[in-house]
Amino acid sequence: MAWLRENVLLTWVPYVWPYLMVTVILGLVVTWFTKRMQKVAMIEKIPGPDALPIIGNALEVNVEPREFFQGVQGGSYIWSLHTNLALFWIGPFPLVALYNCTAAEVILSSQKHLDKSRDYNFLHPWLGTGLLTSTGQKWHSRRKLLTPAFHFKILEDFVEVFNNQSDVMIKKLEKKADGKPFDIFPFITLCTLDIICETAMGRCINAQGNSESEYVRAVYRIGALIQQRQARPWLQPDILYKLSGYAKEFNSCLKVLHDLSYSCIKERGDAYRERKNKSEEEEKREDDALLGKKQRLAFLDLLLEASEKDPTITDEDIREEVDTFMFEGHDTTAAAINWSLYLLGCHPDIQARVYEEIDSIFGGDDRPITMNDLRDLKYTENCIKEALRIFPSVPFIGRELREEAVIDNYRIPVGTTILIITFRLHRDPEQFPNPEVFDPDRFLPENCLNRHPYAYVPFSAGPRNCIGQKFALMEEKIVLTTILRKFRVESCTRREDLKLLGELILRPEDGNTMKLFPRKI
Repeated sequence: MAWLRENVLLTWVPYVWPYLMVTVILGLVVTWFTKRMQKVAMIEKIPGPDALPIIGNALEVNVEPREFFQGVQGGSYIWSLHTNLALFWIGPFPLVALYNCTAAEVILSSQKHLDKSRDYNFLHPWLGTGLLTSTGQKWHSRRKLLTPAFHFKILEDFVEVFNNQSDVMIKKLEKKADGKPFDIFPFITLCTLDIICETAMGRCINAQGNSESEYVRAVYRIGALIQQRQARPWLQPDILYKLSGYAKEFNSCLKVLHDLSYSCIKERGDAYRERKNKSEEEEKREDDALLGKKQRLAFLDLLLEASEKDPTITDEDIREEVDTFMFEGHDTTAAAINWSLYLLGCHPDIQARVYEEIDSIFGGDDRPITMNDLRDLKYTENCIKEALRIFPSVPFIGRELREEAVIDNYRIPVGTTILIITFRLHRDPEQFPNPEVFDPDRFLPENCLNRHPYAYVPFSAGPRNCIGQKFALMEEKIVLTTILRKFRVESCTRREDLKLLGELILRPEDGNTMKLFPRKI
């Protein structure tokens, strides 16, 4: 009988097995679909524009960058009249846009909602999972590792680099100080690229002297390719990106950037180990020969020192962080400096107040700017802060929910993309009366007292705020002040005629056309 039962089972298994598989698959599909519909029902309670089946609102965002940003601006004003948040569907993926500081606080202040949005995935080939793109335990450990690199004493060493590269830029701008219109944006961008290369990697790439170098072209091109892929859904799947032909160009740029980073890691690593192996007598002789000259450390040197103490930190880990500094540290500061110049060029009265402050500190002296000077440049700093309010370098902050969030009594499920519209957040009339007016006095201490802590977030806020904001503000003050010590600036584009591109950073579509005139003190 046992033999018979076994044979019957063996006979029927081939027939029953497919039905079992189908049943299991159907059960999984039904379970997924049920959970999906529960999430959709939950999130559909949030107000938002009508969405088409399957594609949602994708057609509304699949436009040219300027049209996209105009749509974001217009939509943010319309929806913020009724609510602090709005729901959009990008294909099957829900996106909730936040316009108000109290809504933004729920996300930015949280220790749970720290994951970046899906758009950041396209940075992974270049930046890996460094501080900007990492999540969870890796992000916490990287943040802890890198925080000492932005200590006041270390930042003080970079003032010399800021001054030197600003002086190189001034020599270039002197040829343009004839009152004729020109685009100043590229000059400042190349200056900030030289600064970040020298401070992050310890190598001067001379971008200002050779703007057509392979590395400079690779930096600019890879940024454009990433922006292009983020904005076009059909380029986002890897296989379609490869078939499009763009992947080949992207990988070519990637090789140039990674090769330089790794060569700097090897070069500085060899020098670090050589210093460690020297005897005390050799070090003393070298110190005597240098007559007290101090070697300036780059961020890379601090990472190499950390890897010496923690062998789990690999060259790839170091490369991720160096490349992250490169990415975050030049375009954003260049944009901030340019918008500050633009707004000062539109407001001669405010520009005159900046000159009064600069002249009271420097007079006619051409000496380099010091840390003490930076502390005294209070009104200049307020001008930069106000420029970052009106034109934040990063116009959007994206997060991906790994836990449910509740905002304004709306439940937002796991997997939803949260997009904080910084550009709109900074224009809340309750926090900033007459928000379109350029008024640096908004940032006087007495005027900041009652402002909501999440109303102004040019460097993000909360636990995932920008680790390099002090570095950036120091650099922006020195570069801007160096220009204004030498020139009077005049903007050629009216505010109402500006065409804004909200991509990786906020930039003017047609550049920053200005007139420069030599100053006589």
